[in-house]
Amino acid sequence: MGMGKKILIIQGNPNPGSYCSALAKAYFNGAIQGGAEARFIQLHELTFNPNLAFGYAKRTELEKDLLEAQEAIKWAEHLVFVYPTWWGTLPALLKGFLDRVLLPGFAFKYREGSVLWDKLLKGKTARLIVTMDAPVWYNRFIIGQPGHRAMKIATLQFCGIKPVRITNIGPVKSSTDSRRSEWLNLVTKLGNKGS
Repeated sequence: MGMGKKILIIQGNPNPGSYCSALAKAYFNGAIQGGAEARFIQLHELTFNPNLAFGYAKRTELEKDLLEAQEAIKWAEHLVFVYPTWWGTLPALLKGFLDRVLLPGFAFKYREGSVLWDKLLKGKTARLIVTMDAPVWYNRFIIGQPGHRAMKIATLQFCGIKPVRITNIGPVKSSTDSRRSEWLNLVTKLGNKGS
């Protein structure tokens, strides 16, 4: 199934001992067992300023770790983002990483004198593995999944990445050890299939 597929896993929880880290490792191990070529980025291990200081008005030089991350994104056929839901959306570290890395000329390109743009990351697919402490129904029906929409539609699809599939993991805070190992198994299987 996932034979030889190039998969990049990006773990966006700043806490190294988080359940997100365990999920990301489970996906990575599953992908390797399934015959994929997999790379793994833990954002908390990178050195970069998450603040895009001038927006697109003035260039901010990319740190070495971000240049390597861009190379890994170019290389990958399938991107897997693992992160928690904080205040309904993504942690600042992951948001800052996306602000700094998904730049015009790399991820998309506005067309001169047009409202249209070129999607420079076409041909890639993605999966979001998103943990939450609130019940999944609360995120969906009460607050309208703002983090999912921002990542899937306004970010990844904007750059041409599709389909973007989403795996909700939650509520984590009140979960039992056996529920957590079920989630780890589920994510290992996703990795194994390269999906």
